[in-house]
Amino acid sequence: MSEEVKKNYSADSIQALEGMEHVRMRPSMYIGDVGNRGLHHLVYEVVDNSIDEAMAGHCDAIDVVINENGSITTKDNGRGIPIDLHKKEGVSALEVVMTKIGAGGKFDKDSYKVSGGLHGVGVSCVNALSEHLHAYVHKQGKVWEQEYERGKPLYPVKSTGDTDFTGTVVTFQPDPTIFKDGTRYNYDTLASRLRELAFLNKGIKISLIDKREKDEKGEYRSDKFHSEEGLKEFIRFLDATREPIIGDVIAMEGEKNEIPVEVAMIYNNSYGENLHSYVNNINTHEGGTHLSGFRRGLTSTLKKYADASGMLDKLKFEISGDDFREGLTAIVSVKVAEPQFEGQTKTKLGNREVTSAVSQAVSEMLDIYLEENPNDAKTIVQKVILAAQARHAAKKAREMVQRKTVMSGGGLPGKLSDCSEQDPKICEVFLVEGDSAGGTAKQGRDRNFQAILPLRGKILNVEKAMQHKVFENEEIRNIYTALGVTIGTEEDSKALNLDKLRYHKIVIMCDADVDGSHIATLILTFFFRYMRELIEAGHIFIATPPLYLIKKGSKKRYAWNEKERDAIAAEYAGGLNIQRYKGLGEMNAEQLWDTTMNPEFRTLRQVTIDNASEADRIFSMLMGDEVPPRREFIEKNAVYANIDA
Repeated sequence: MSEEVKKNYSADSIQALEGMEHVRMRPSMYIGDVGNRGLHHLVYEVVDNSIDEAMAGHCDAIDVVINENGSITTKDNGRGIPIDLHKKEGVSALEVVMTKIGAGGKFDKDSYKVSGGLHGVGVSCVNALSEHLHAYVHKQGKVWEQEYERGKPLYPVKSTGDTDFTGTVVTFQPDPTIFKDGTRYNYDTLASRLRELAFLNKGIKISLIDKREKDEKGEYRSDKFHSEEGLKEFIRFLDATREPIIGDVIAMEGEKNEIPVEVAMIYNNSYGENLHSYVNNINTHEGGTHLSGFRRGLTSTLKKYADASGMLDKLKFEISGDDFREGLTAIVSVKVAEPQFEGQTKTKLGNREVTSAVSQAVSEMLDIYLEENPNDAKTIVQKVILAAQARHAAKKAREMVQRKTVMSGGGLPGKLSDCSEQDPKICEVFLVEGDSAGGTAKQGRDRNFQAILPLRGKILNVEKAMQHKVFENEEIRNIYTALGVTIGTEEDSKALNLDKLRYHKIVIMCDADVDGSHIATLILTFFFRYMRELIEAGHIFIATPPLYLIKKGSKKRYAWNEKERDAIAAEYAGGLNIQRYKGLGEMNAEQLWDTTMNPEFRTLRQVTIDNASEADRIFSMLMGDEVPPRREFIEKNAVYANIDA
């Protein structure tokens, strides 16, 4: 600090930011980030207010519209935000809710017993991060409204007409100076969250309409989400491409220790465990006390039943908690008046009292089900025994992986061309399809910080493989060993220790064709099922090699899709040589470096999980046995796929 700065450092140097100014200066503190995820979070925060009204019993219909100009309108038939004078602030309660951080009925337990969202900061944050917001409240036979620019009211709340409707309507346009990557909403992203909310809050009708463009019939894209059975339907939706091994979804709902608990579960013929947990409609992907309670209740009840059945008598080793969860898809949803969150992303529930409430609820539910459905009970125990036997085999395979890791002195995979840099934060590794492309990548890379690991063809589809087969697979063992991560203990067989992770950028680099996309999906499925921590920590990326090289004389340009190719061709006009790359191996080392590996010019797509349950469903559908849903998905989403019958 210079002497001049030291002299001038006084009370005037301290910035005292008002609430809304602080939101605009530090938006990531309130909505997570200012990228695509944060943009969509704005919608969720407004919708959460309507869901809170529904949970309190005052609303049963919510409409969300993406308007022609890209703005969002939400409408509910709740009680309407209060518009009377707020005594302390001296303005309408609507203005207080829209412009004050921490204002809202969520802090008044007489108004809301439980609530989701960001605990009272939601809609005011949306207002602060919108270039324009217009709120309409239909209440007491009148329409009341107020407009805001970047969080500041343009005029006092006023009455503008009569109405026989009751509810709240909010239209907002995200501020492009905050969301610099763009303010275009993704329909599918919004739809998956609204569908999830409909399952979690049965009976509520939620609609989504996109007015930005019409289809060939002249109709807007739209969906209606409504569930009468709640989590039971949610389970069927998630497991639509898996084969159940029991008759129906096991489900219960009730209240334990004044905590509403809802649980639904089913066993299928897969080898994975798919648990999804929610607190007040918030997806707690880091788990917490409610998930611990579920696991405790499940394990103790099934263990007691299995012991009593005599089916475990010939087993020569103990059953573990993991064995009871193989092939299980389950959803745990609790409503907690004052949730305490912890963990890196504040999505891990910490309330200790929830553990026993969920454990008791699950035990009671399972006791009744097992007694009333002896055939299903026997099937479940048989599945548990098979899982235990497979776990024993996986233990040996896992120990083989551990012996080959760097930490245990086994050395790096022979095919790995490592980098010279030792700092993992700087290092990156490219998982490359095939030896040919791997050879080109080795020549083109920057050896200081870029490592290359060629993979032989298509790796194992872990979605359909038993765990010990996964750990026995040579390509997968090479990935574990190259990355330097250690696999969890036998009791927590998929947990990773990332302390020794050797590269903070793990880049999947495959051909820009259908086969390449399939290989990339196989690798992503492996990471999602066995190394999800790497995705959640932001370490997984997908490279984007170009599809075309366009030359005219000494000029050359690359194109990543047909639209770019046509635009360049039109610009160059005639006398062109257009080369279509069929694979990475067709590029020389310089071309691969220039287009795909050079940090200065390349485009890497970071892999994120915005919605864990939707990701689970899509991986299951893409890599499972059911062909029709996979075909429908590919036809809808693929740009260049040629679908075979």
